Amino acid sequence: METKAASPVLPQERAVKKQKQRSVGRLFRKDWQLYSLLVLPVIYLLIFKYGPMIGNVIAFRRFVPGGSIYGEKWVGFHYFQMFIQDPNFWKVFTNTLILGALTLLFTFPIPIIFALLLNEVKNKKFKKFVQTASYMPHFLSIVIVAGMILQMTSASGSINALIRFFGGDGINFMQRAEWFRAIYVTSEVWQGMGWGAILYLAALTTIDESLYEAAKIDGANRWKQTLHVTIPGILPTIVTLLILNMGSFLAIGFEKILLLYNPVIYETSDVISTYLYRVGLQSSSFSYATAIGLFESIIGLILVFSVNAISRKVTERSLW
Repeated sequence: METKAASPVLPQERAVKKQKQRSVGRLFRKDWQLYSLLVLPVIYLLIFKYGPMIGNVIAFRRFVPGGSIYGEKWVGFHYFQMFIQDPNFWKVFTNTLILGALTLLFTFPIPIIFALLLNEVKNKKFKKFVQTASYMPHFLSIVIVAGMILQMTSASGSINALIRFFGGDGINFMQRAEWFRAIYVTSEVWQGMGWGAILYLAALTTIDESLYEAAKIDGANRWKQTLHVTIPGILPTIVTLLILNMGSFLAIGFEKILLLYNPVIYETSDVISTYLYRVGLQSSSFSYATAIGLFESIIGLILVFSVNAISRKVTERSLW
């Protein structure tokens, strides 16, 4: 039986390959100081991000305190079934979806609108003042923000004082489940609006001014210029941030919710992450907690791939 000989590598291909290798090596030697800055971030990612992923194995094994860190006995999907069959599963899963959708619905487009409005401001001093004032809430500690919210929404807080001033009856906001979502989303918008606008403002500076001049010649007003020049110019940034935000769709502000919620308003405030902390970690059910966290991460991964595929098909822009 005849064997097919391997096709020889052409001298030209070999030369091109060697040339590429020399170019990469020359580039690294030339800018080795810049590449050396990557060492610590890469080590950090390996130790604190990728290394702990090995621990996900205890979602499929029964972990016993004092035993092996990888669990004592293989139990398969027992903890996943336990979570799905939990009577509280649909409540916390639905709360997570609703709160995540509301957060994305308001916190994603508002920074875009804010950036577009700031871009129209011609007074530089006023523009810088508004930018600085809008950035500041982002740097506040979550504990401070939660304390401010609890103070403002308490029975004797400033919001109720304002309601009583206009003749209304006070509302105990943090004791009524129907108010929690509005309070949480409003605080997220206030805290992240200015910071989220930074990338869009940077993207706006890359738009060619000649496009606006051409639009003016064609008779386009400011609204049409925004619609046909500005928004398409920052669309790649919008798509990229939307895909990245979908990855954390279910992992909504755990710290803030944990500081704000209480048993009276679990009906609308209890989400997967807080349920995981309360039922999994506080009761030392580490395998159960890992299974819940892995479930949340897998849903987020599916959302990222799905939105990326839809974006590539609809807008012809994607992360990969």
